[in-house]
Amino acid sequence: MTTVPEILSALDQTVGAGPFGASWESLAGYRVPDWYRDAKFGIFIHWGPYSVPAFGSEWYSRNMYVQGSPEYEHHREVFGPQDKVGYKDLIPKLTGENFDADSWAALFREAGAQYVVPVAEHHDGFAMYDTALNPWNAVAMGPQRDVIGELATAVRAQSMVFGVSTHRAEHWWFMNGGMAFDSDVRAGGHADLYGPAQPQELPPTPQYLEDWLARTAELVDRYQPQMLYFDWWIHQPAFKPYLPRLAAYYYNKAASWQRGPVLAYKHDAFAPGTAVYDVERGASAELRPDPWQSDTAVSRTSWGHVDGHDYKSGTDLLAFLLDVVSKNGCLLLNIGPKADGSIPEHEAGLLREIGAWLAVNGEAVYASRPWLVYGEGPSRVEEGQFTENDQPAYGPADLRFTTRDKHLYVTALGGADDGRIHVRSLGRELTLYNREVGSVHLLGHPDPLEFEHGPQELMVRLPEGRADAPMPVLRVTPAAP
Repeated sequence: MTTVPEILSALDQTVGAGPFGASWESLAGYRVPDWYRDAKFGIFIHWGPYSVPAFGSEWYSRNMYVQGSPEYEHHREVFGPQDKVGYKDLIPKLTGENFDADSWAALFREAGAQYVVPVAEHHDGFAMYDTALNPWNAVAMGPQRDVIGELATAVRAQSMVFGVSTHRAEHWWFMNGGMAFDSDVRAGGHADLYGPAQPQELPPTPQYLEDWLARTAELVDRYQPQMLYFDWWIHQPAFKPYLPRLAAYYYNKAASWQRGPVLAYKHDAFAPGTAVYDVERGASAELRPDPWQSDTAVSRTSWGHVDGHDYKSGTDLLAFLLDVVSKNGCLLLNIGPKADGSIPEHEAGLLREIGAWLAVNGEAVYASRPWLVYGEGPSRVEEGQFTENDQPAYGPADLRFTTRDKHLYVTALGGADDGRIHVRSLGRELTLYNREVGSVHLLGHPDPLEFEHGPQELMVRLPEGRADAPMPVLRVTPAAP
């Protein structure tokens, strides 16, 4: 199957024969698999030709054609005018000579990640995988390697789950700035890379939508991803009739592989309960009843590699992870490799810092479930997309709770207060599994801790030498019956 009609014919046969039909009523039978509910932490990867200029953001391919933008001026100064040197001319510079899928996967495993989701195709129209539908791909040019295929093998060899992200939907309009002046977009001849370049206000044509559906199905068939992540534009009305068809196909294929699938979406693209809701660079103010996901990056600046990143700290990233997990979510954390395929050392260092903390405290994260309340403390998290820069600085009173095997885990996001942790949600009015507190341990410390369980709180004293530990985690165990 190498053409759009052939792929769509096979797609409809799979939908007609599988457990899920192409309707929201049928898709309401979907259940989030346990592997995802247990995983909690994954790695997102943005790597493509936009990594070559290392300027602005991963939207360089669009902004370099927006007159007056910093990317427009940078491109003219560094590479040349857009009618002479276009985005297509950056592709040979995506050499990937230092790309080593096994080394990447080993680093992600060291970070404690349980799933890995590279961007198979960004809005720029360049496929990082082997495809019969797009001649502009990483096998034919640039690295001249099947990046997605190599990562799939390496990630699974490290006992992590493999997924893919496709941002193809936005390609309908993404390069339209190049139609407003003398550029290689307007010159024609490269429409299979630059796309329709239509006004964003116009809905995609049926031909474009069928092509999008076929490309997504091809990606599913070739790499059997257990997560299929979509960016935001599929919530547009023109896509809505195609989404149940795609979801049914993906879920039915996954059933034939005997692998639990996760389809991640934003806004209102999918009906509640038919897929996993994703919050981009944001959080949830409350504990959510259904599993969900937050995706963010180690940098505030860009998803792809740029010079001069504004990086977050390892402690900030860990606090964000624990807040998400305490509210029944998973965190997909992005890194951006350089054009040569190497992962910036600072980003690798942040991943290792997260991994070192999880190596000690992971039992409070992996396979955990929410408690009666997600946490306590004065700092209030802002709800919704793109709110992460408005989130509070946590103090010693800000705690997050998770449970596993009848234990309650208490993570102090802002550290301990004078060597003590005060858990006001565990006053005697709110006991632990209808029992008194039997013991309290600090993860990574062998001996039980001293505690006082009064009517208003559980007060725990940290051991000597551990009072200043970053984000200490208590394991609170109920007394024997």
